[in-house]
Amino acid sequence: MVETRITDGRRIAELLASELDGREDGTLESTRVTNADGDVEPTADGARAYDVTVSDERIARVFVHEDRARLEFEVGQDVAAETATDLELRVRPKATEPPRTLVFLESGAATKRGSDVVQAVTRSLSE
Repeated sequence: MVETRITDGRRIAELLASELDGREDGTLESTRVTNADGDVEPTADGARAYDVTVSDERIARVFVHEDRARLEFEVGQDVAAETATDLELRVRPKATEPPRTLVFLESGAATKRGSDVVQAVTRSLSE
């Protein structure tokens, strides 16, 4: 059996979108992939591929790099950082106003954990 590690940023973002749209385990039912750019090309700084919204409120944006994708959380930054760290995903703050939390997905296998971070943030919004 051949195991292939997916490290193409655009493909990782596509897998994450499928994971977010396909999960119907309660918390992610109101989560949507919106404003998708079907022609997005990866860049060194990351090109915006789509937004992640919950009940029509954008909570994050997804950017594609050549070798990874990143989630940029606009709300629930502390929850995103803590959950991503617990799931062994690379995380860093972005010093903007308002501040953001970046979560990096460096392989296709990381998309499930990325969707778990989105789920944790979504859950925190309803508490």
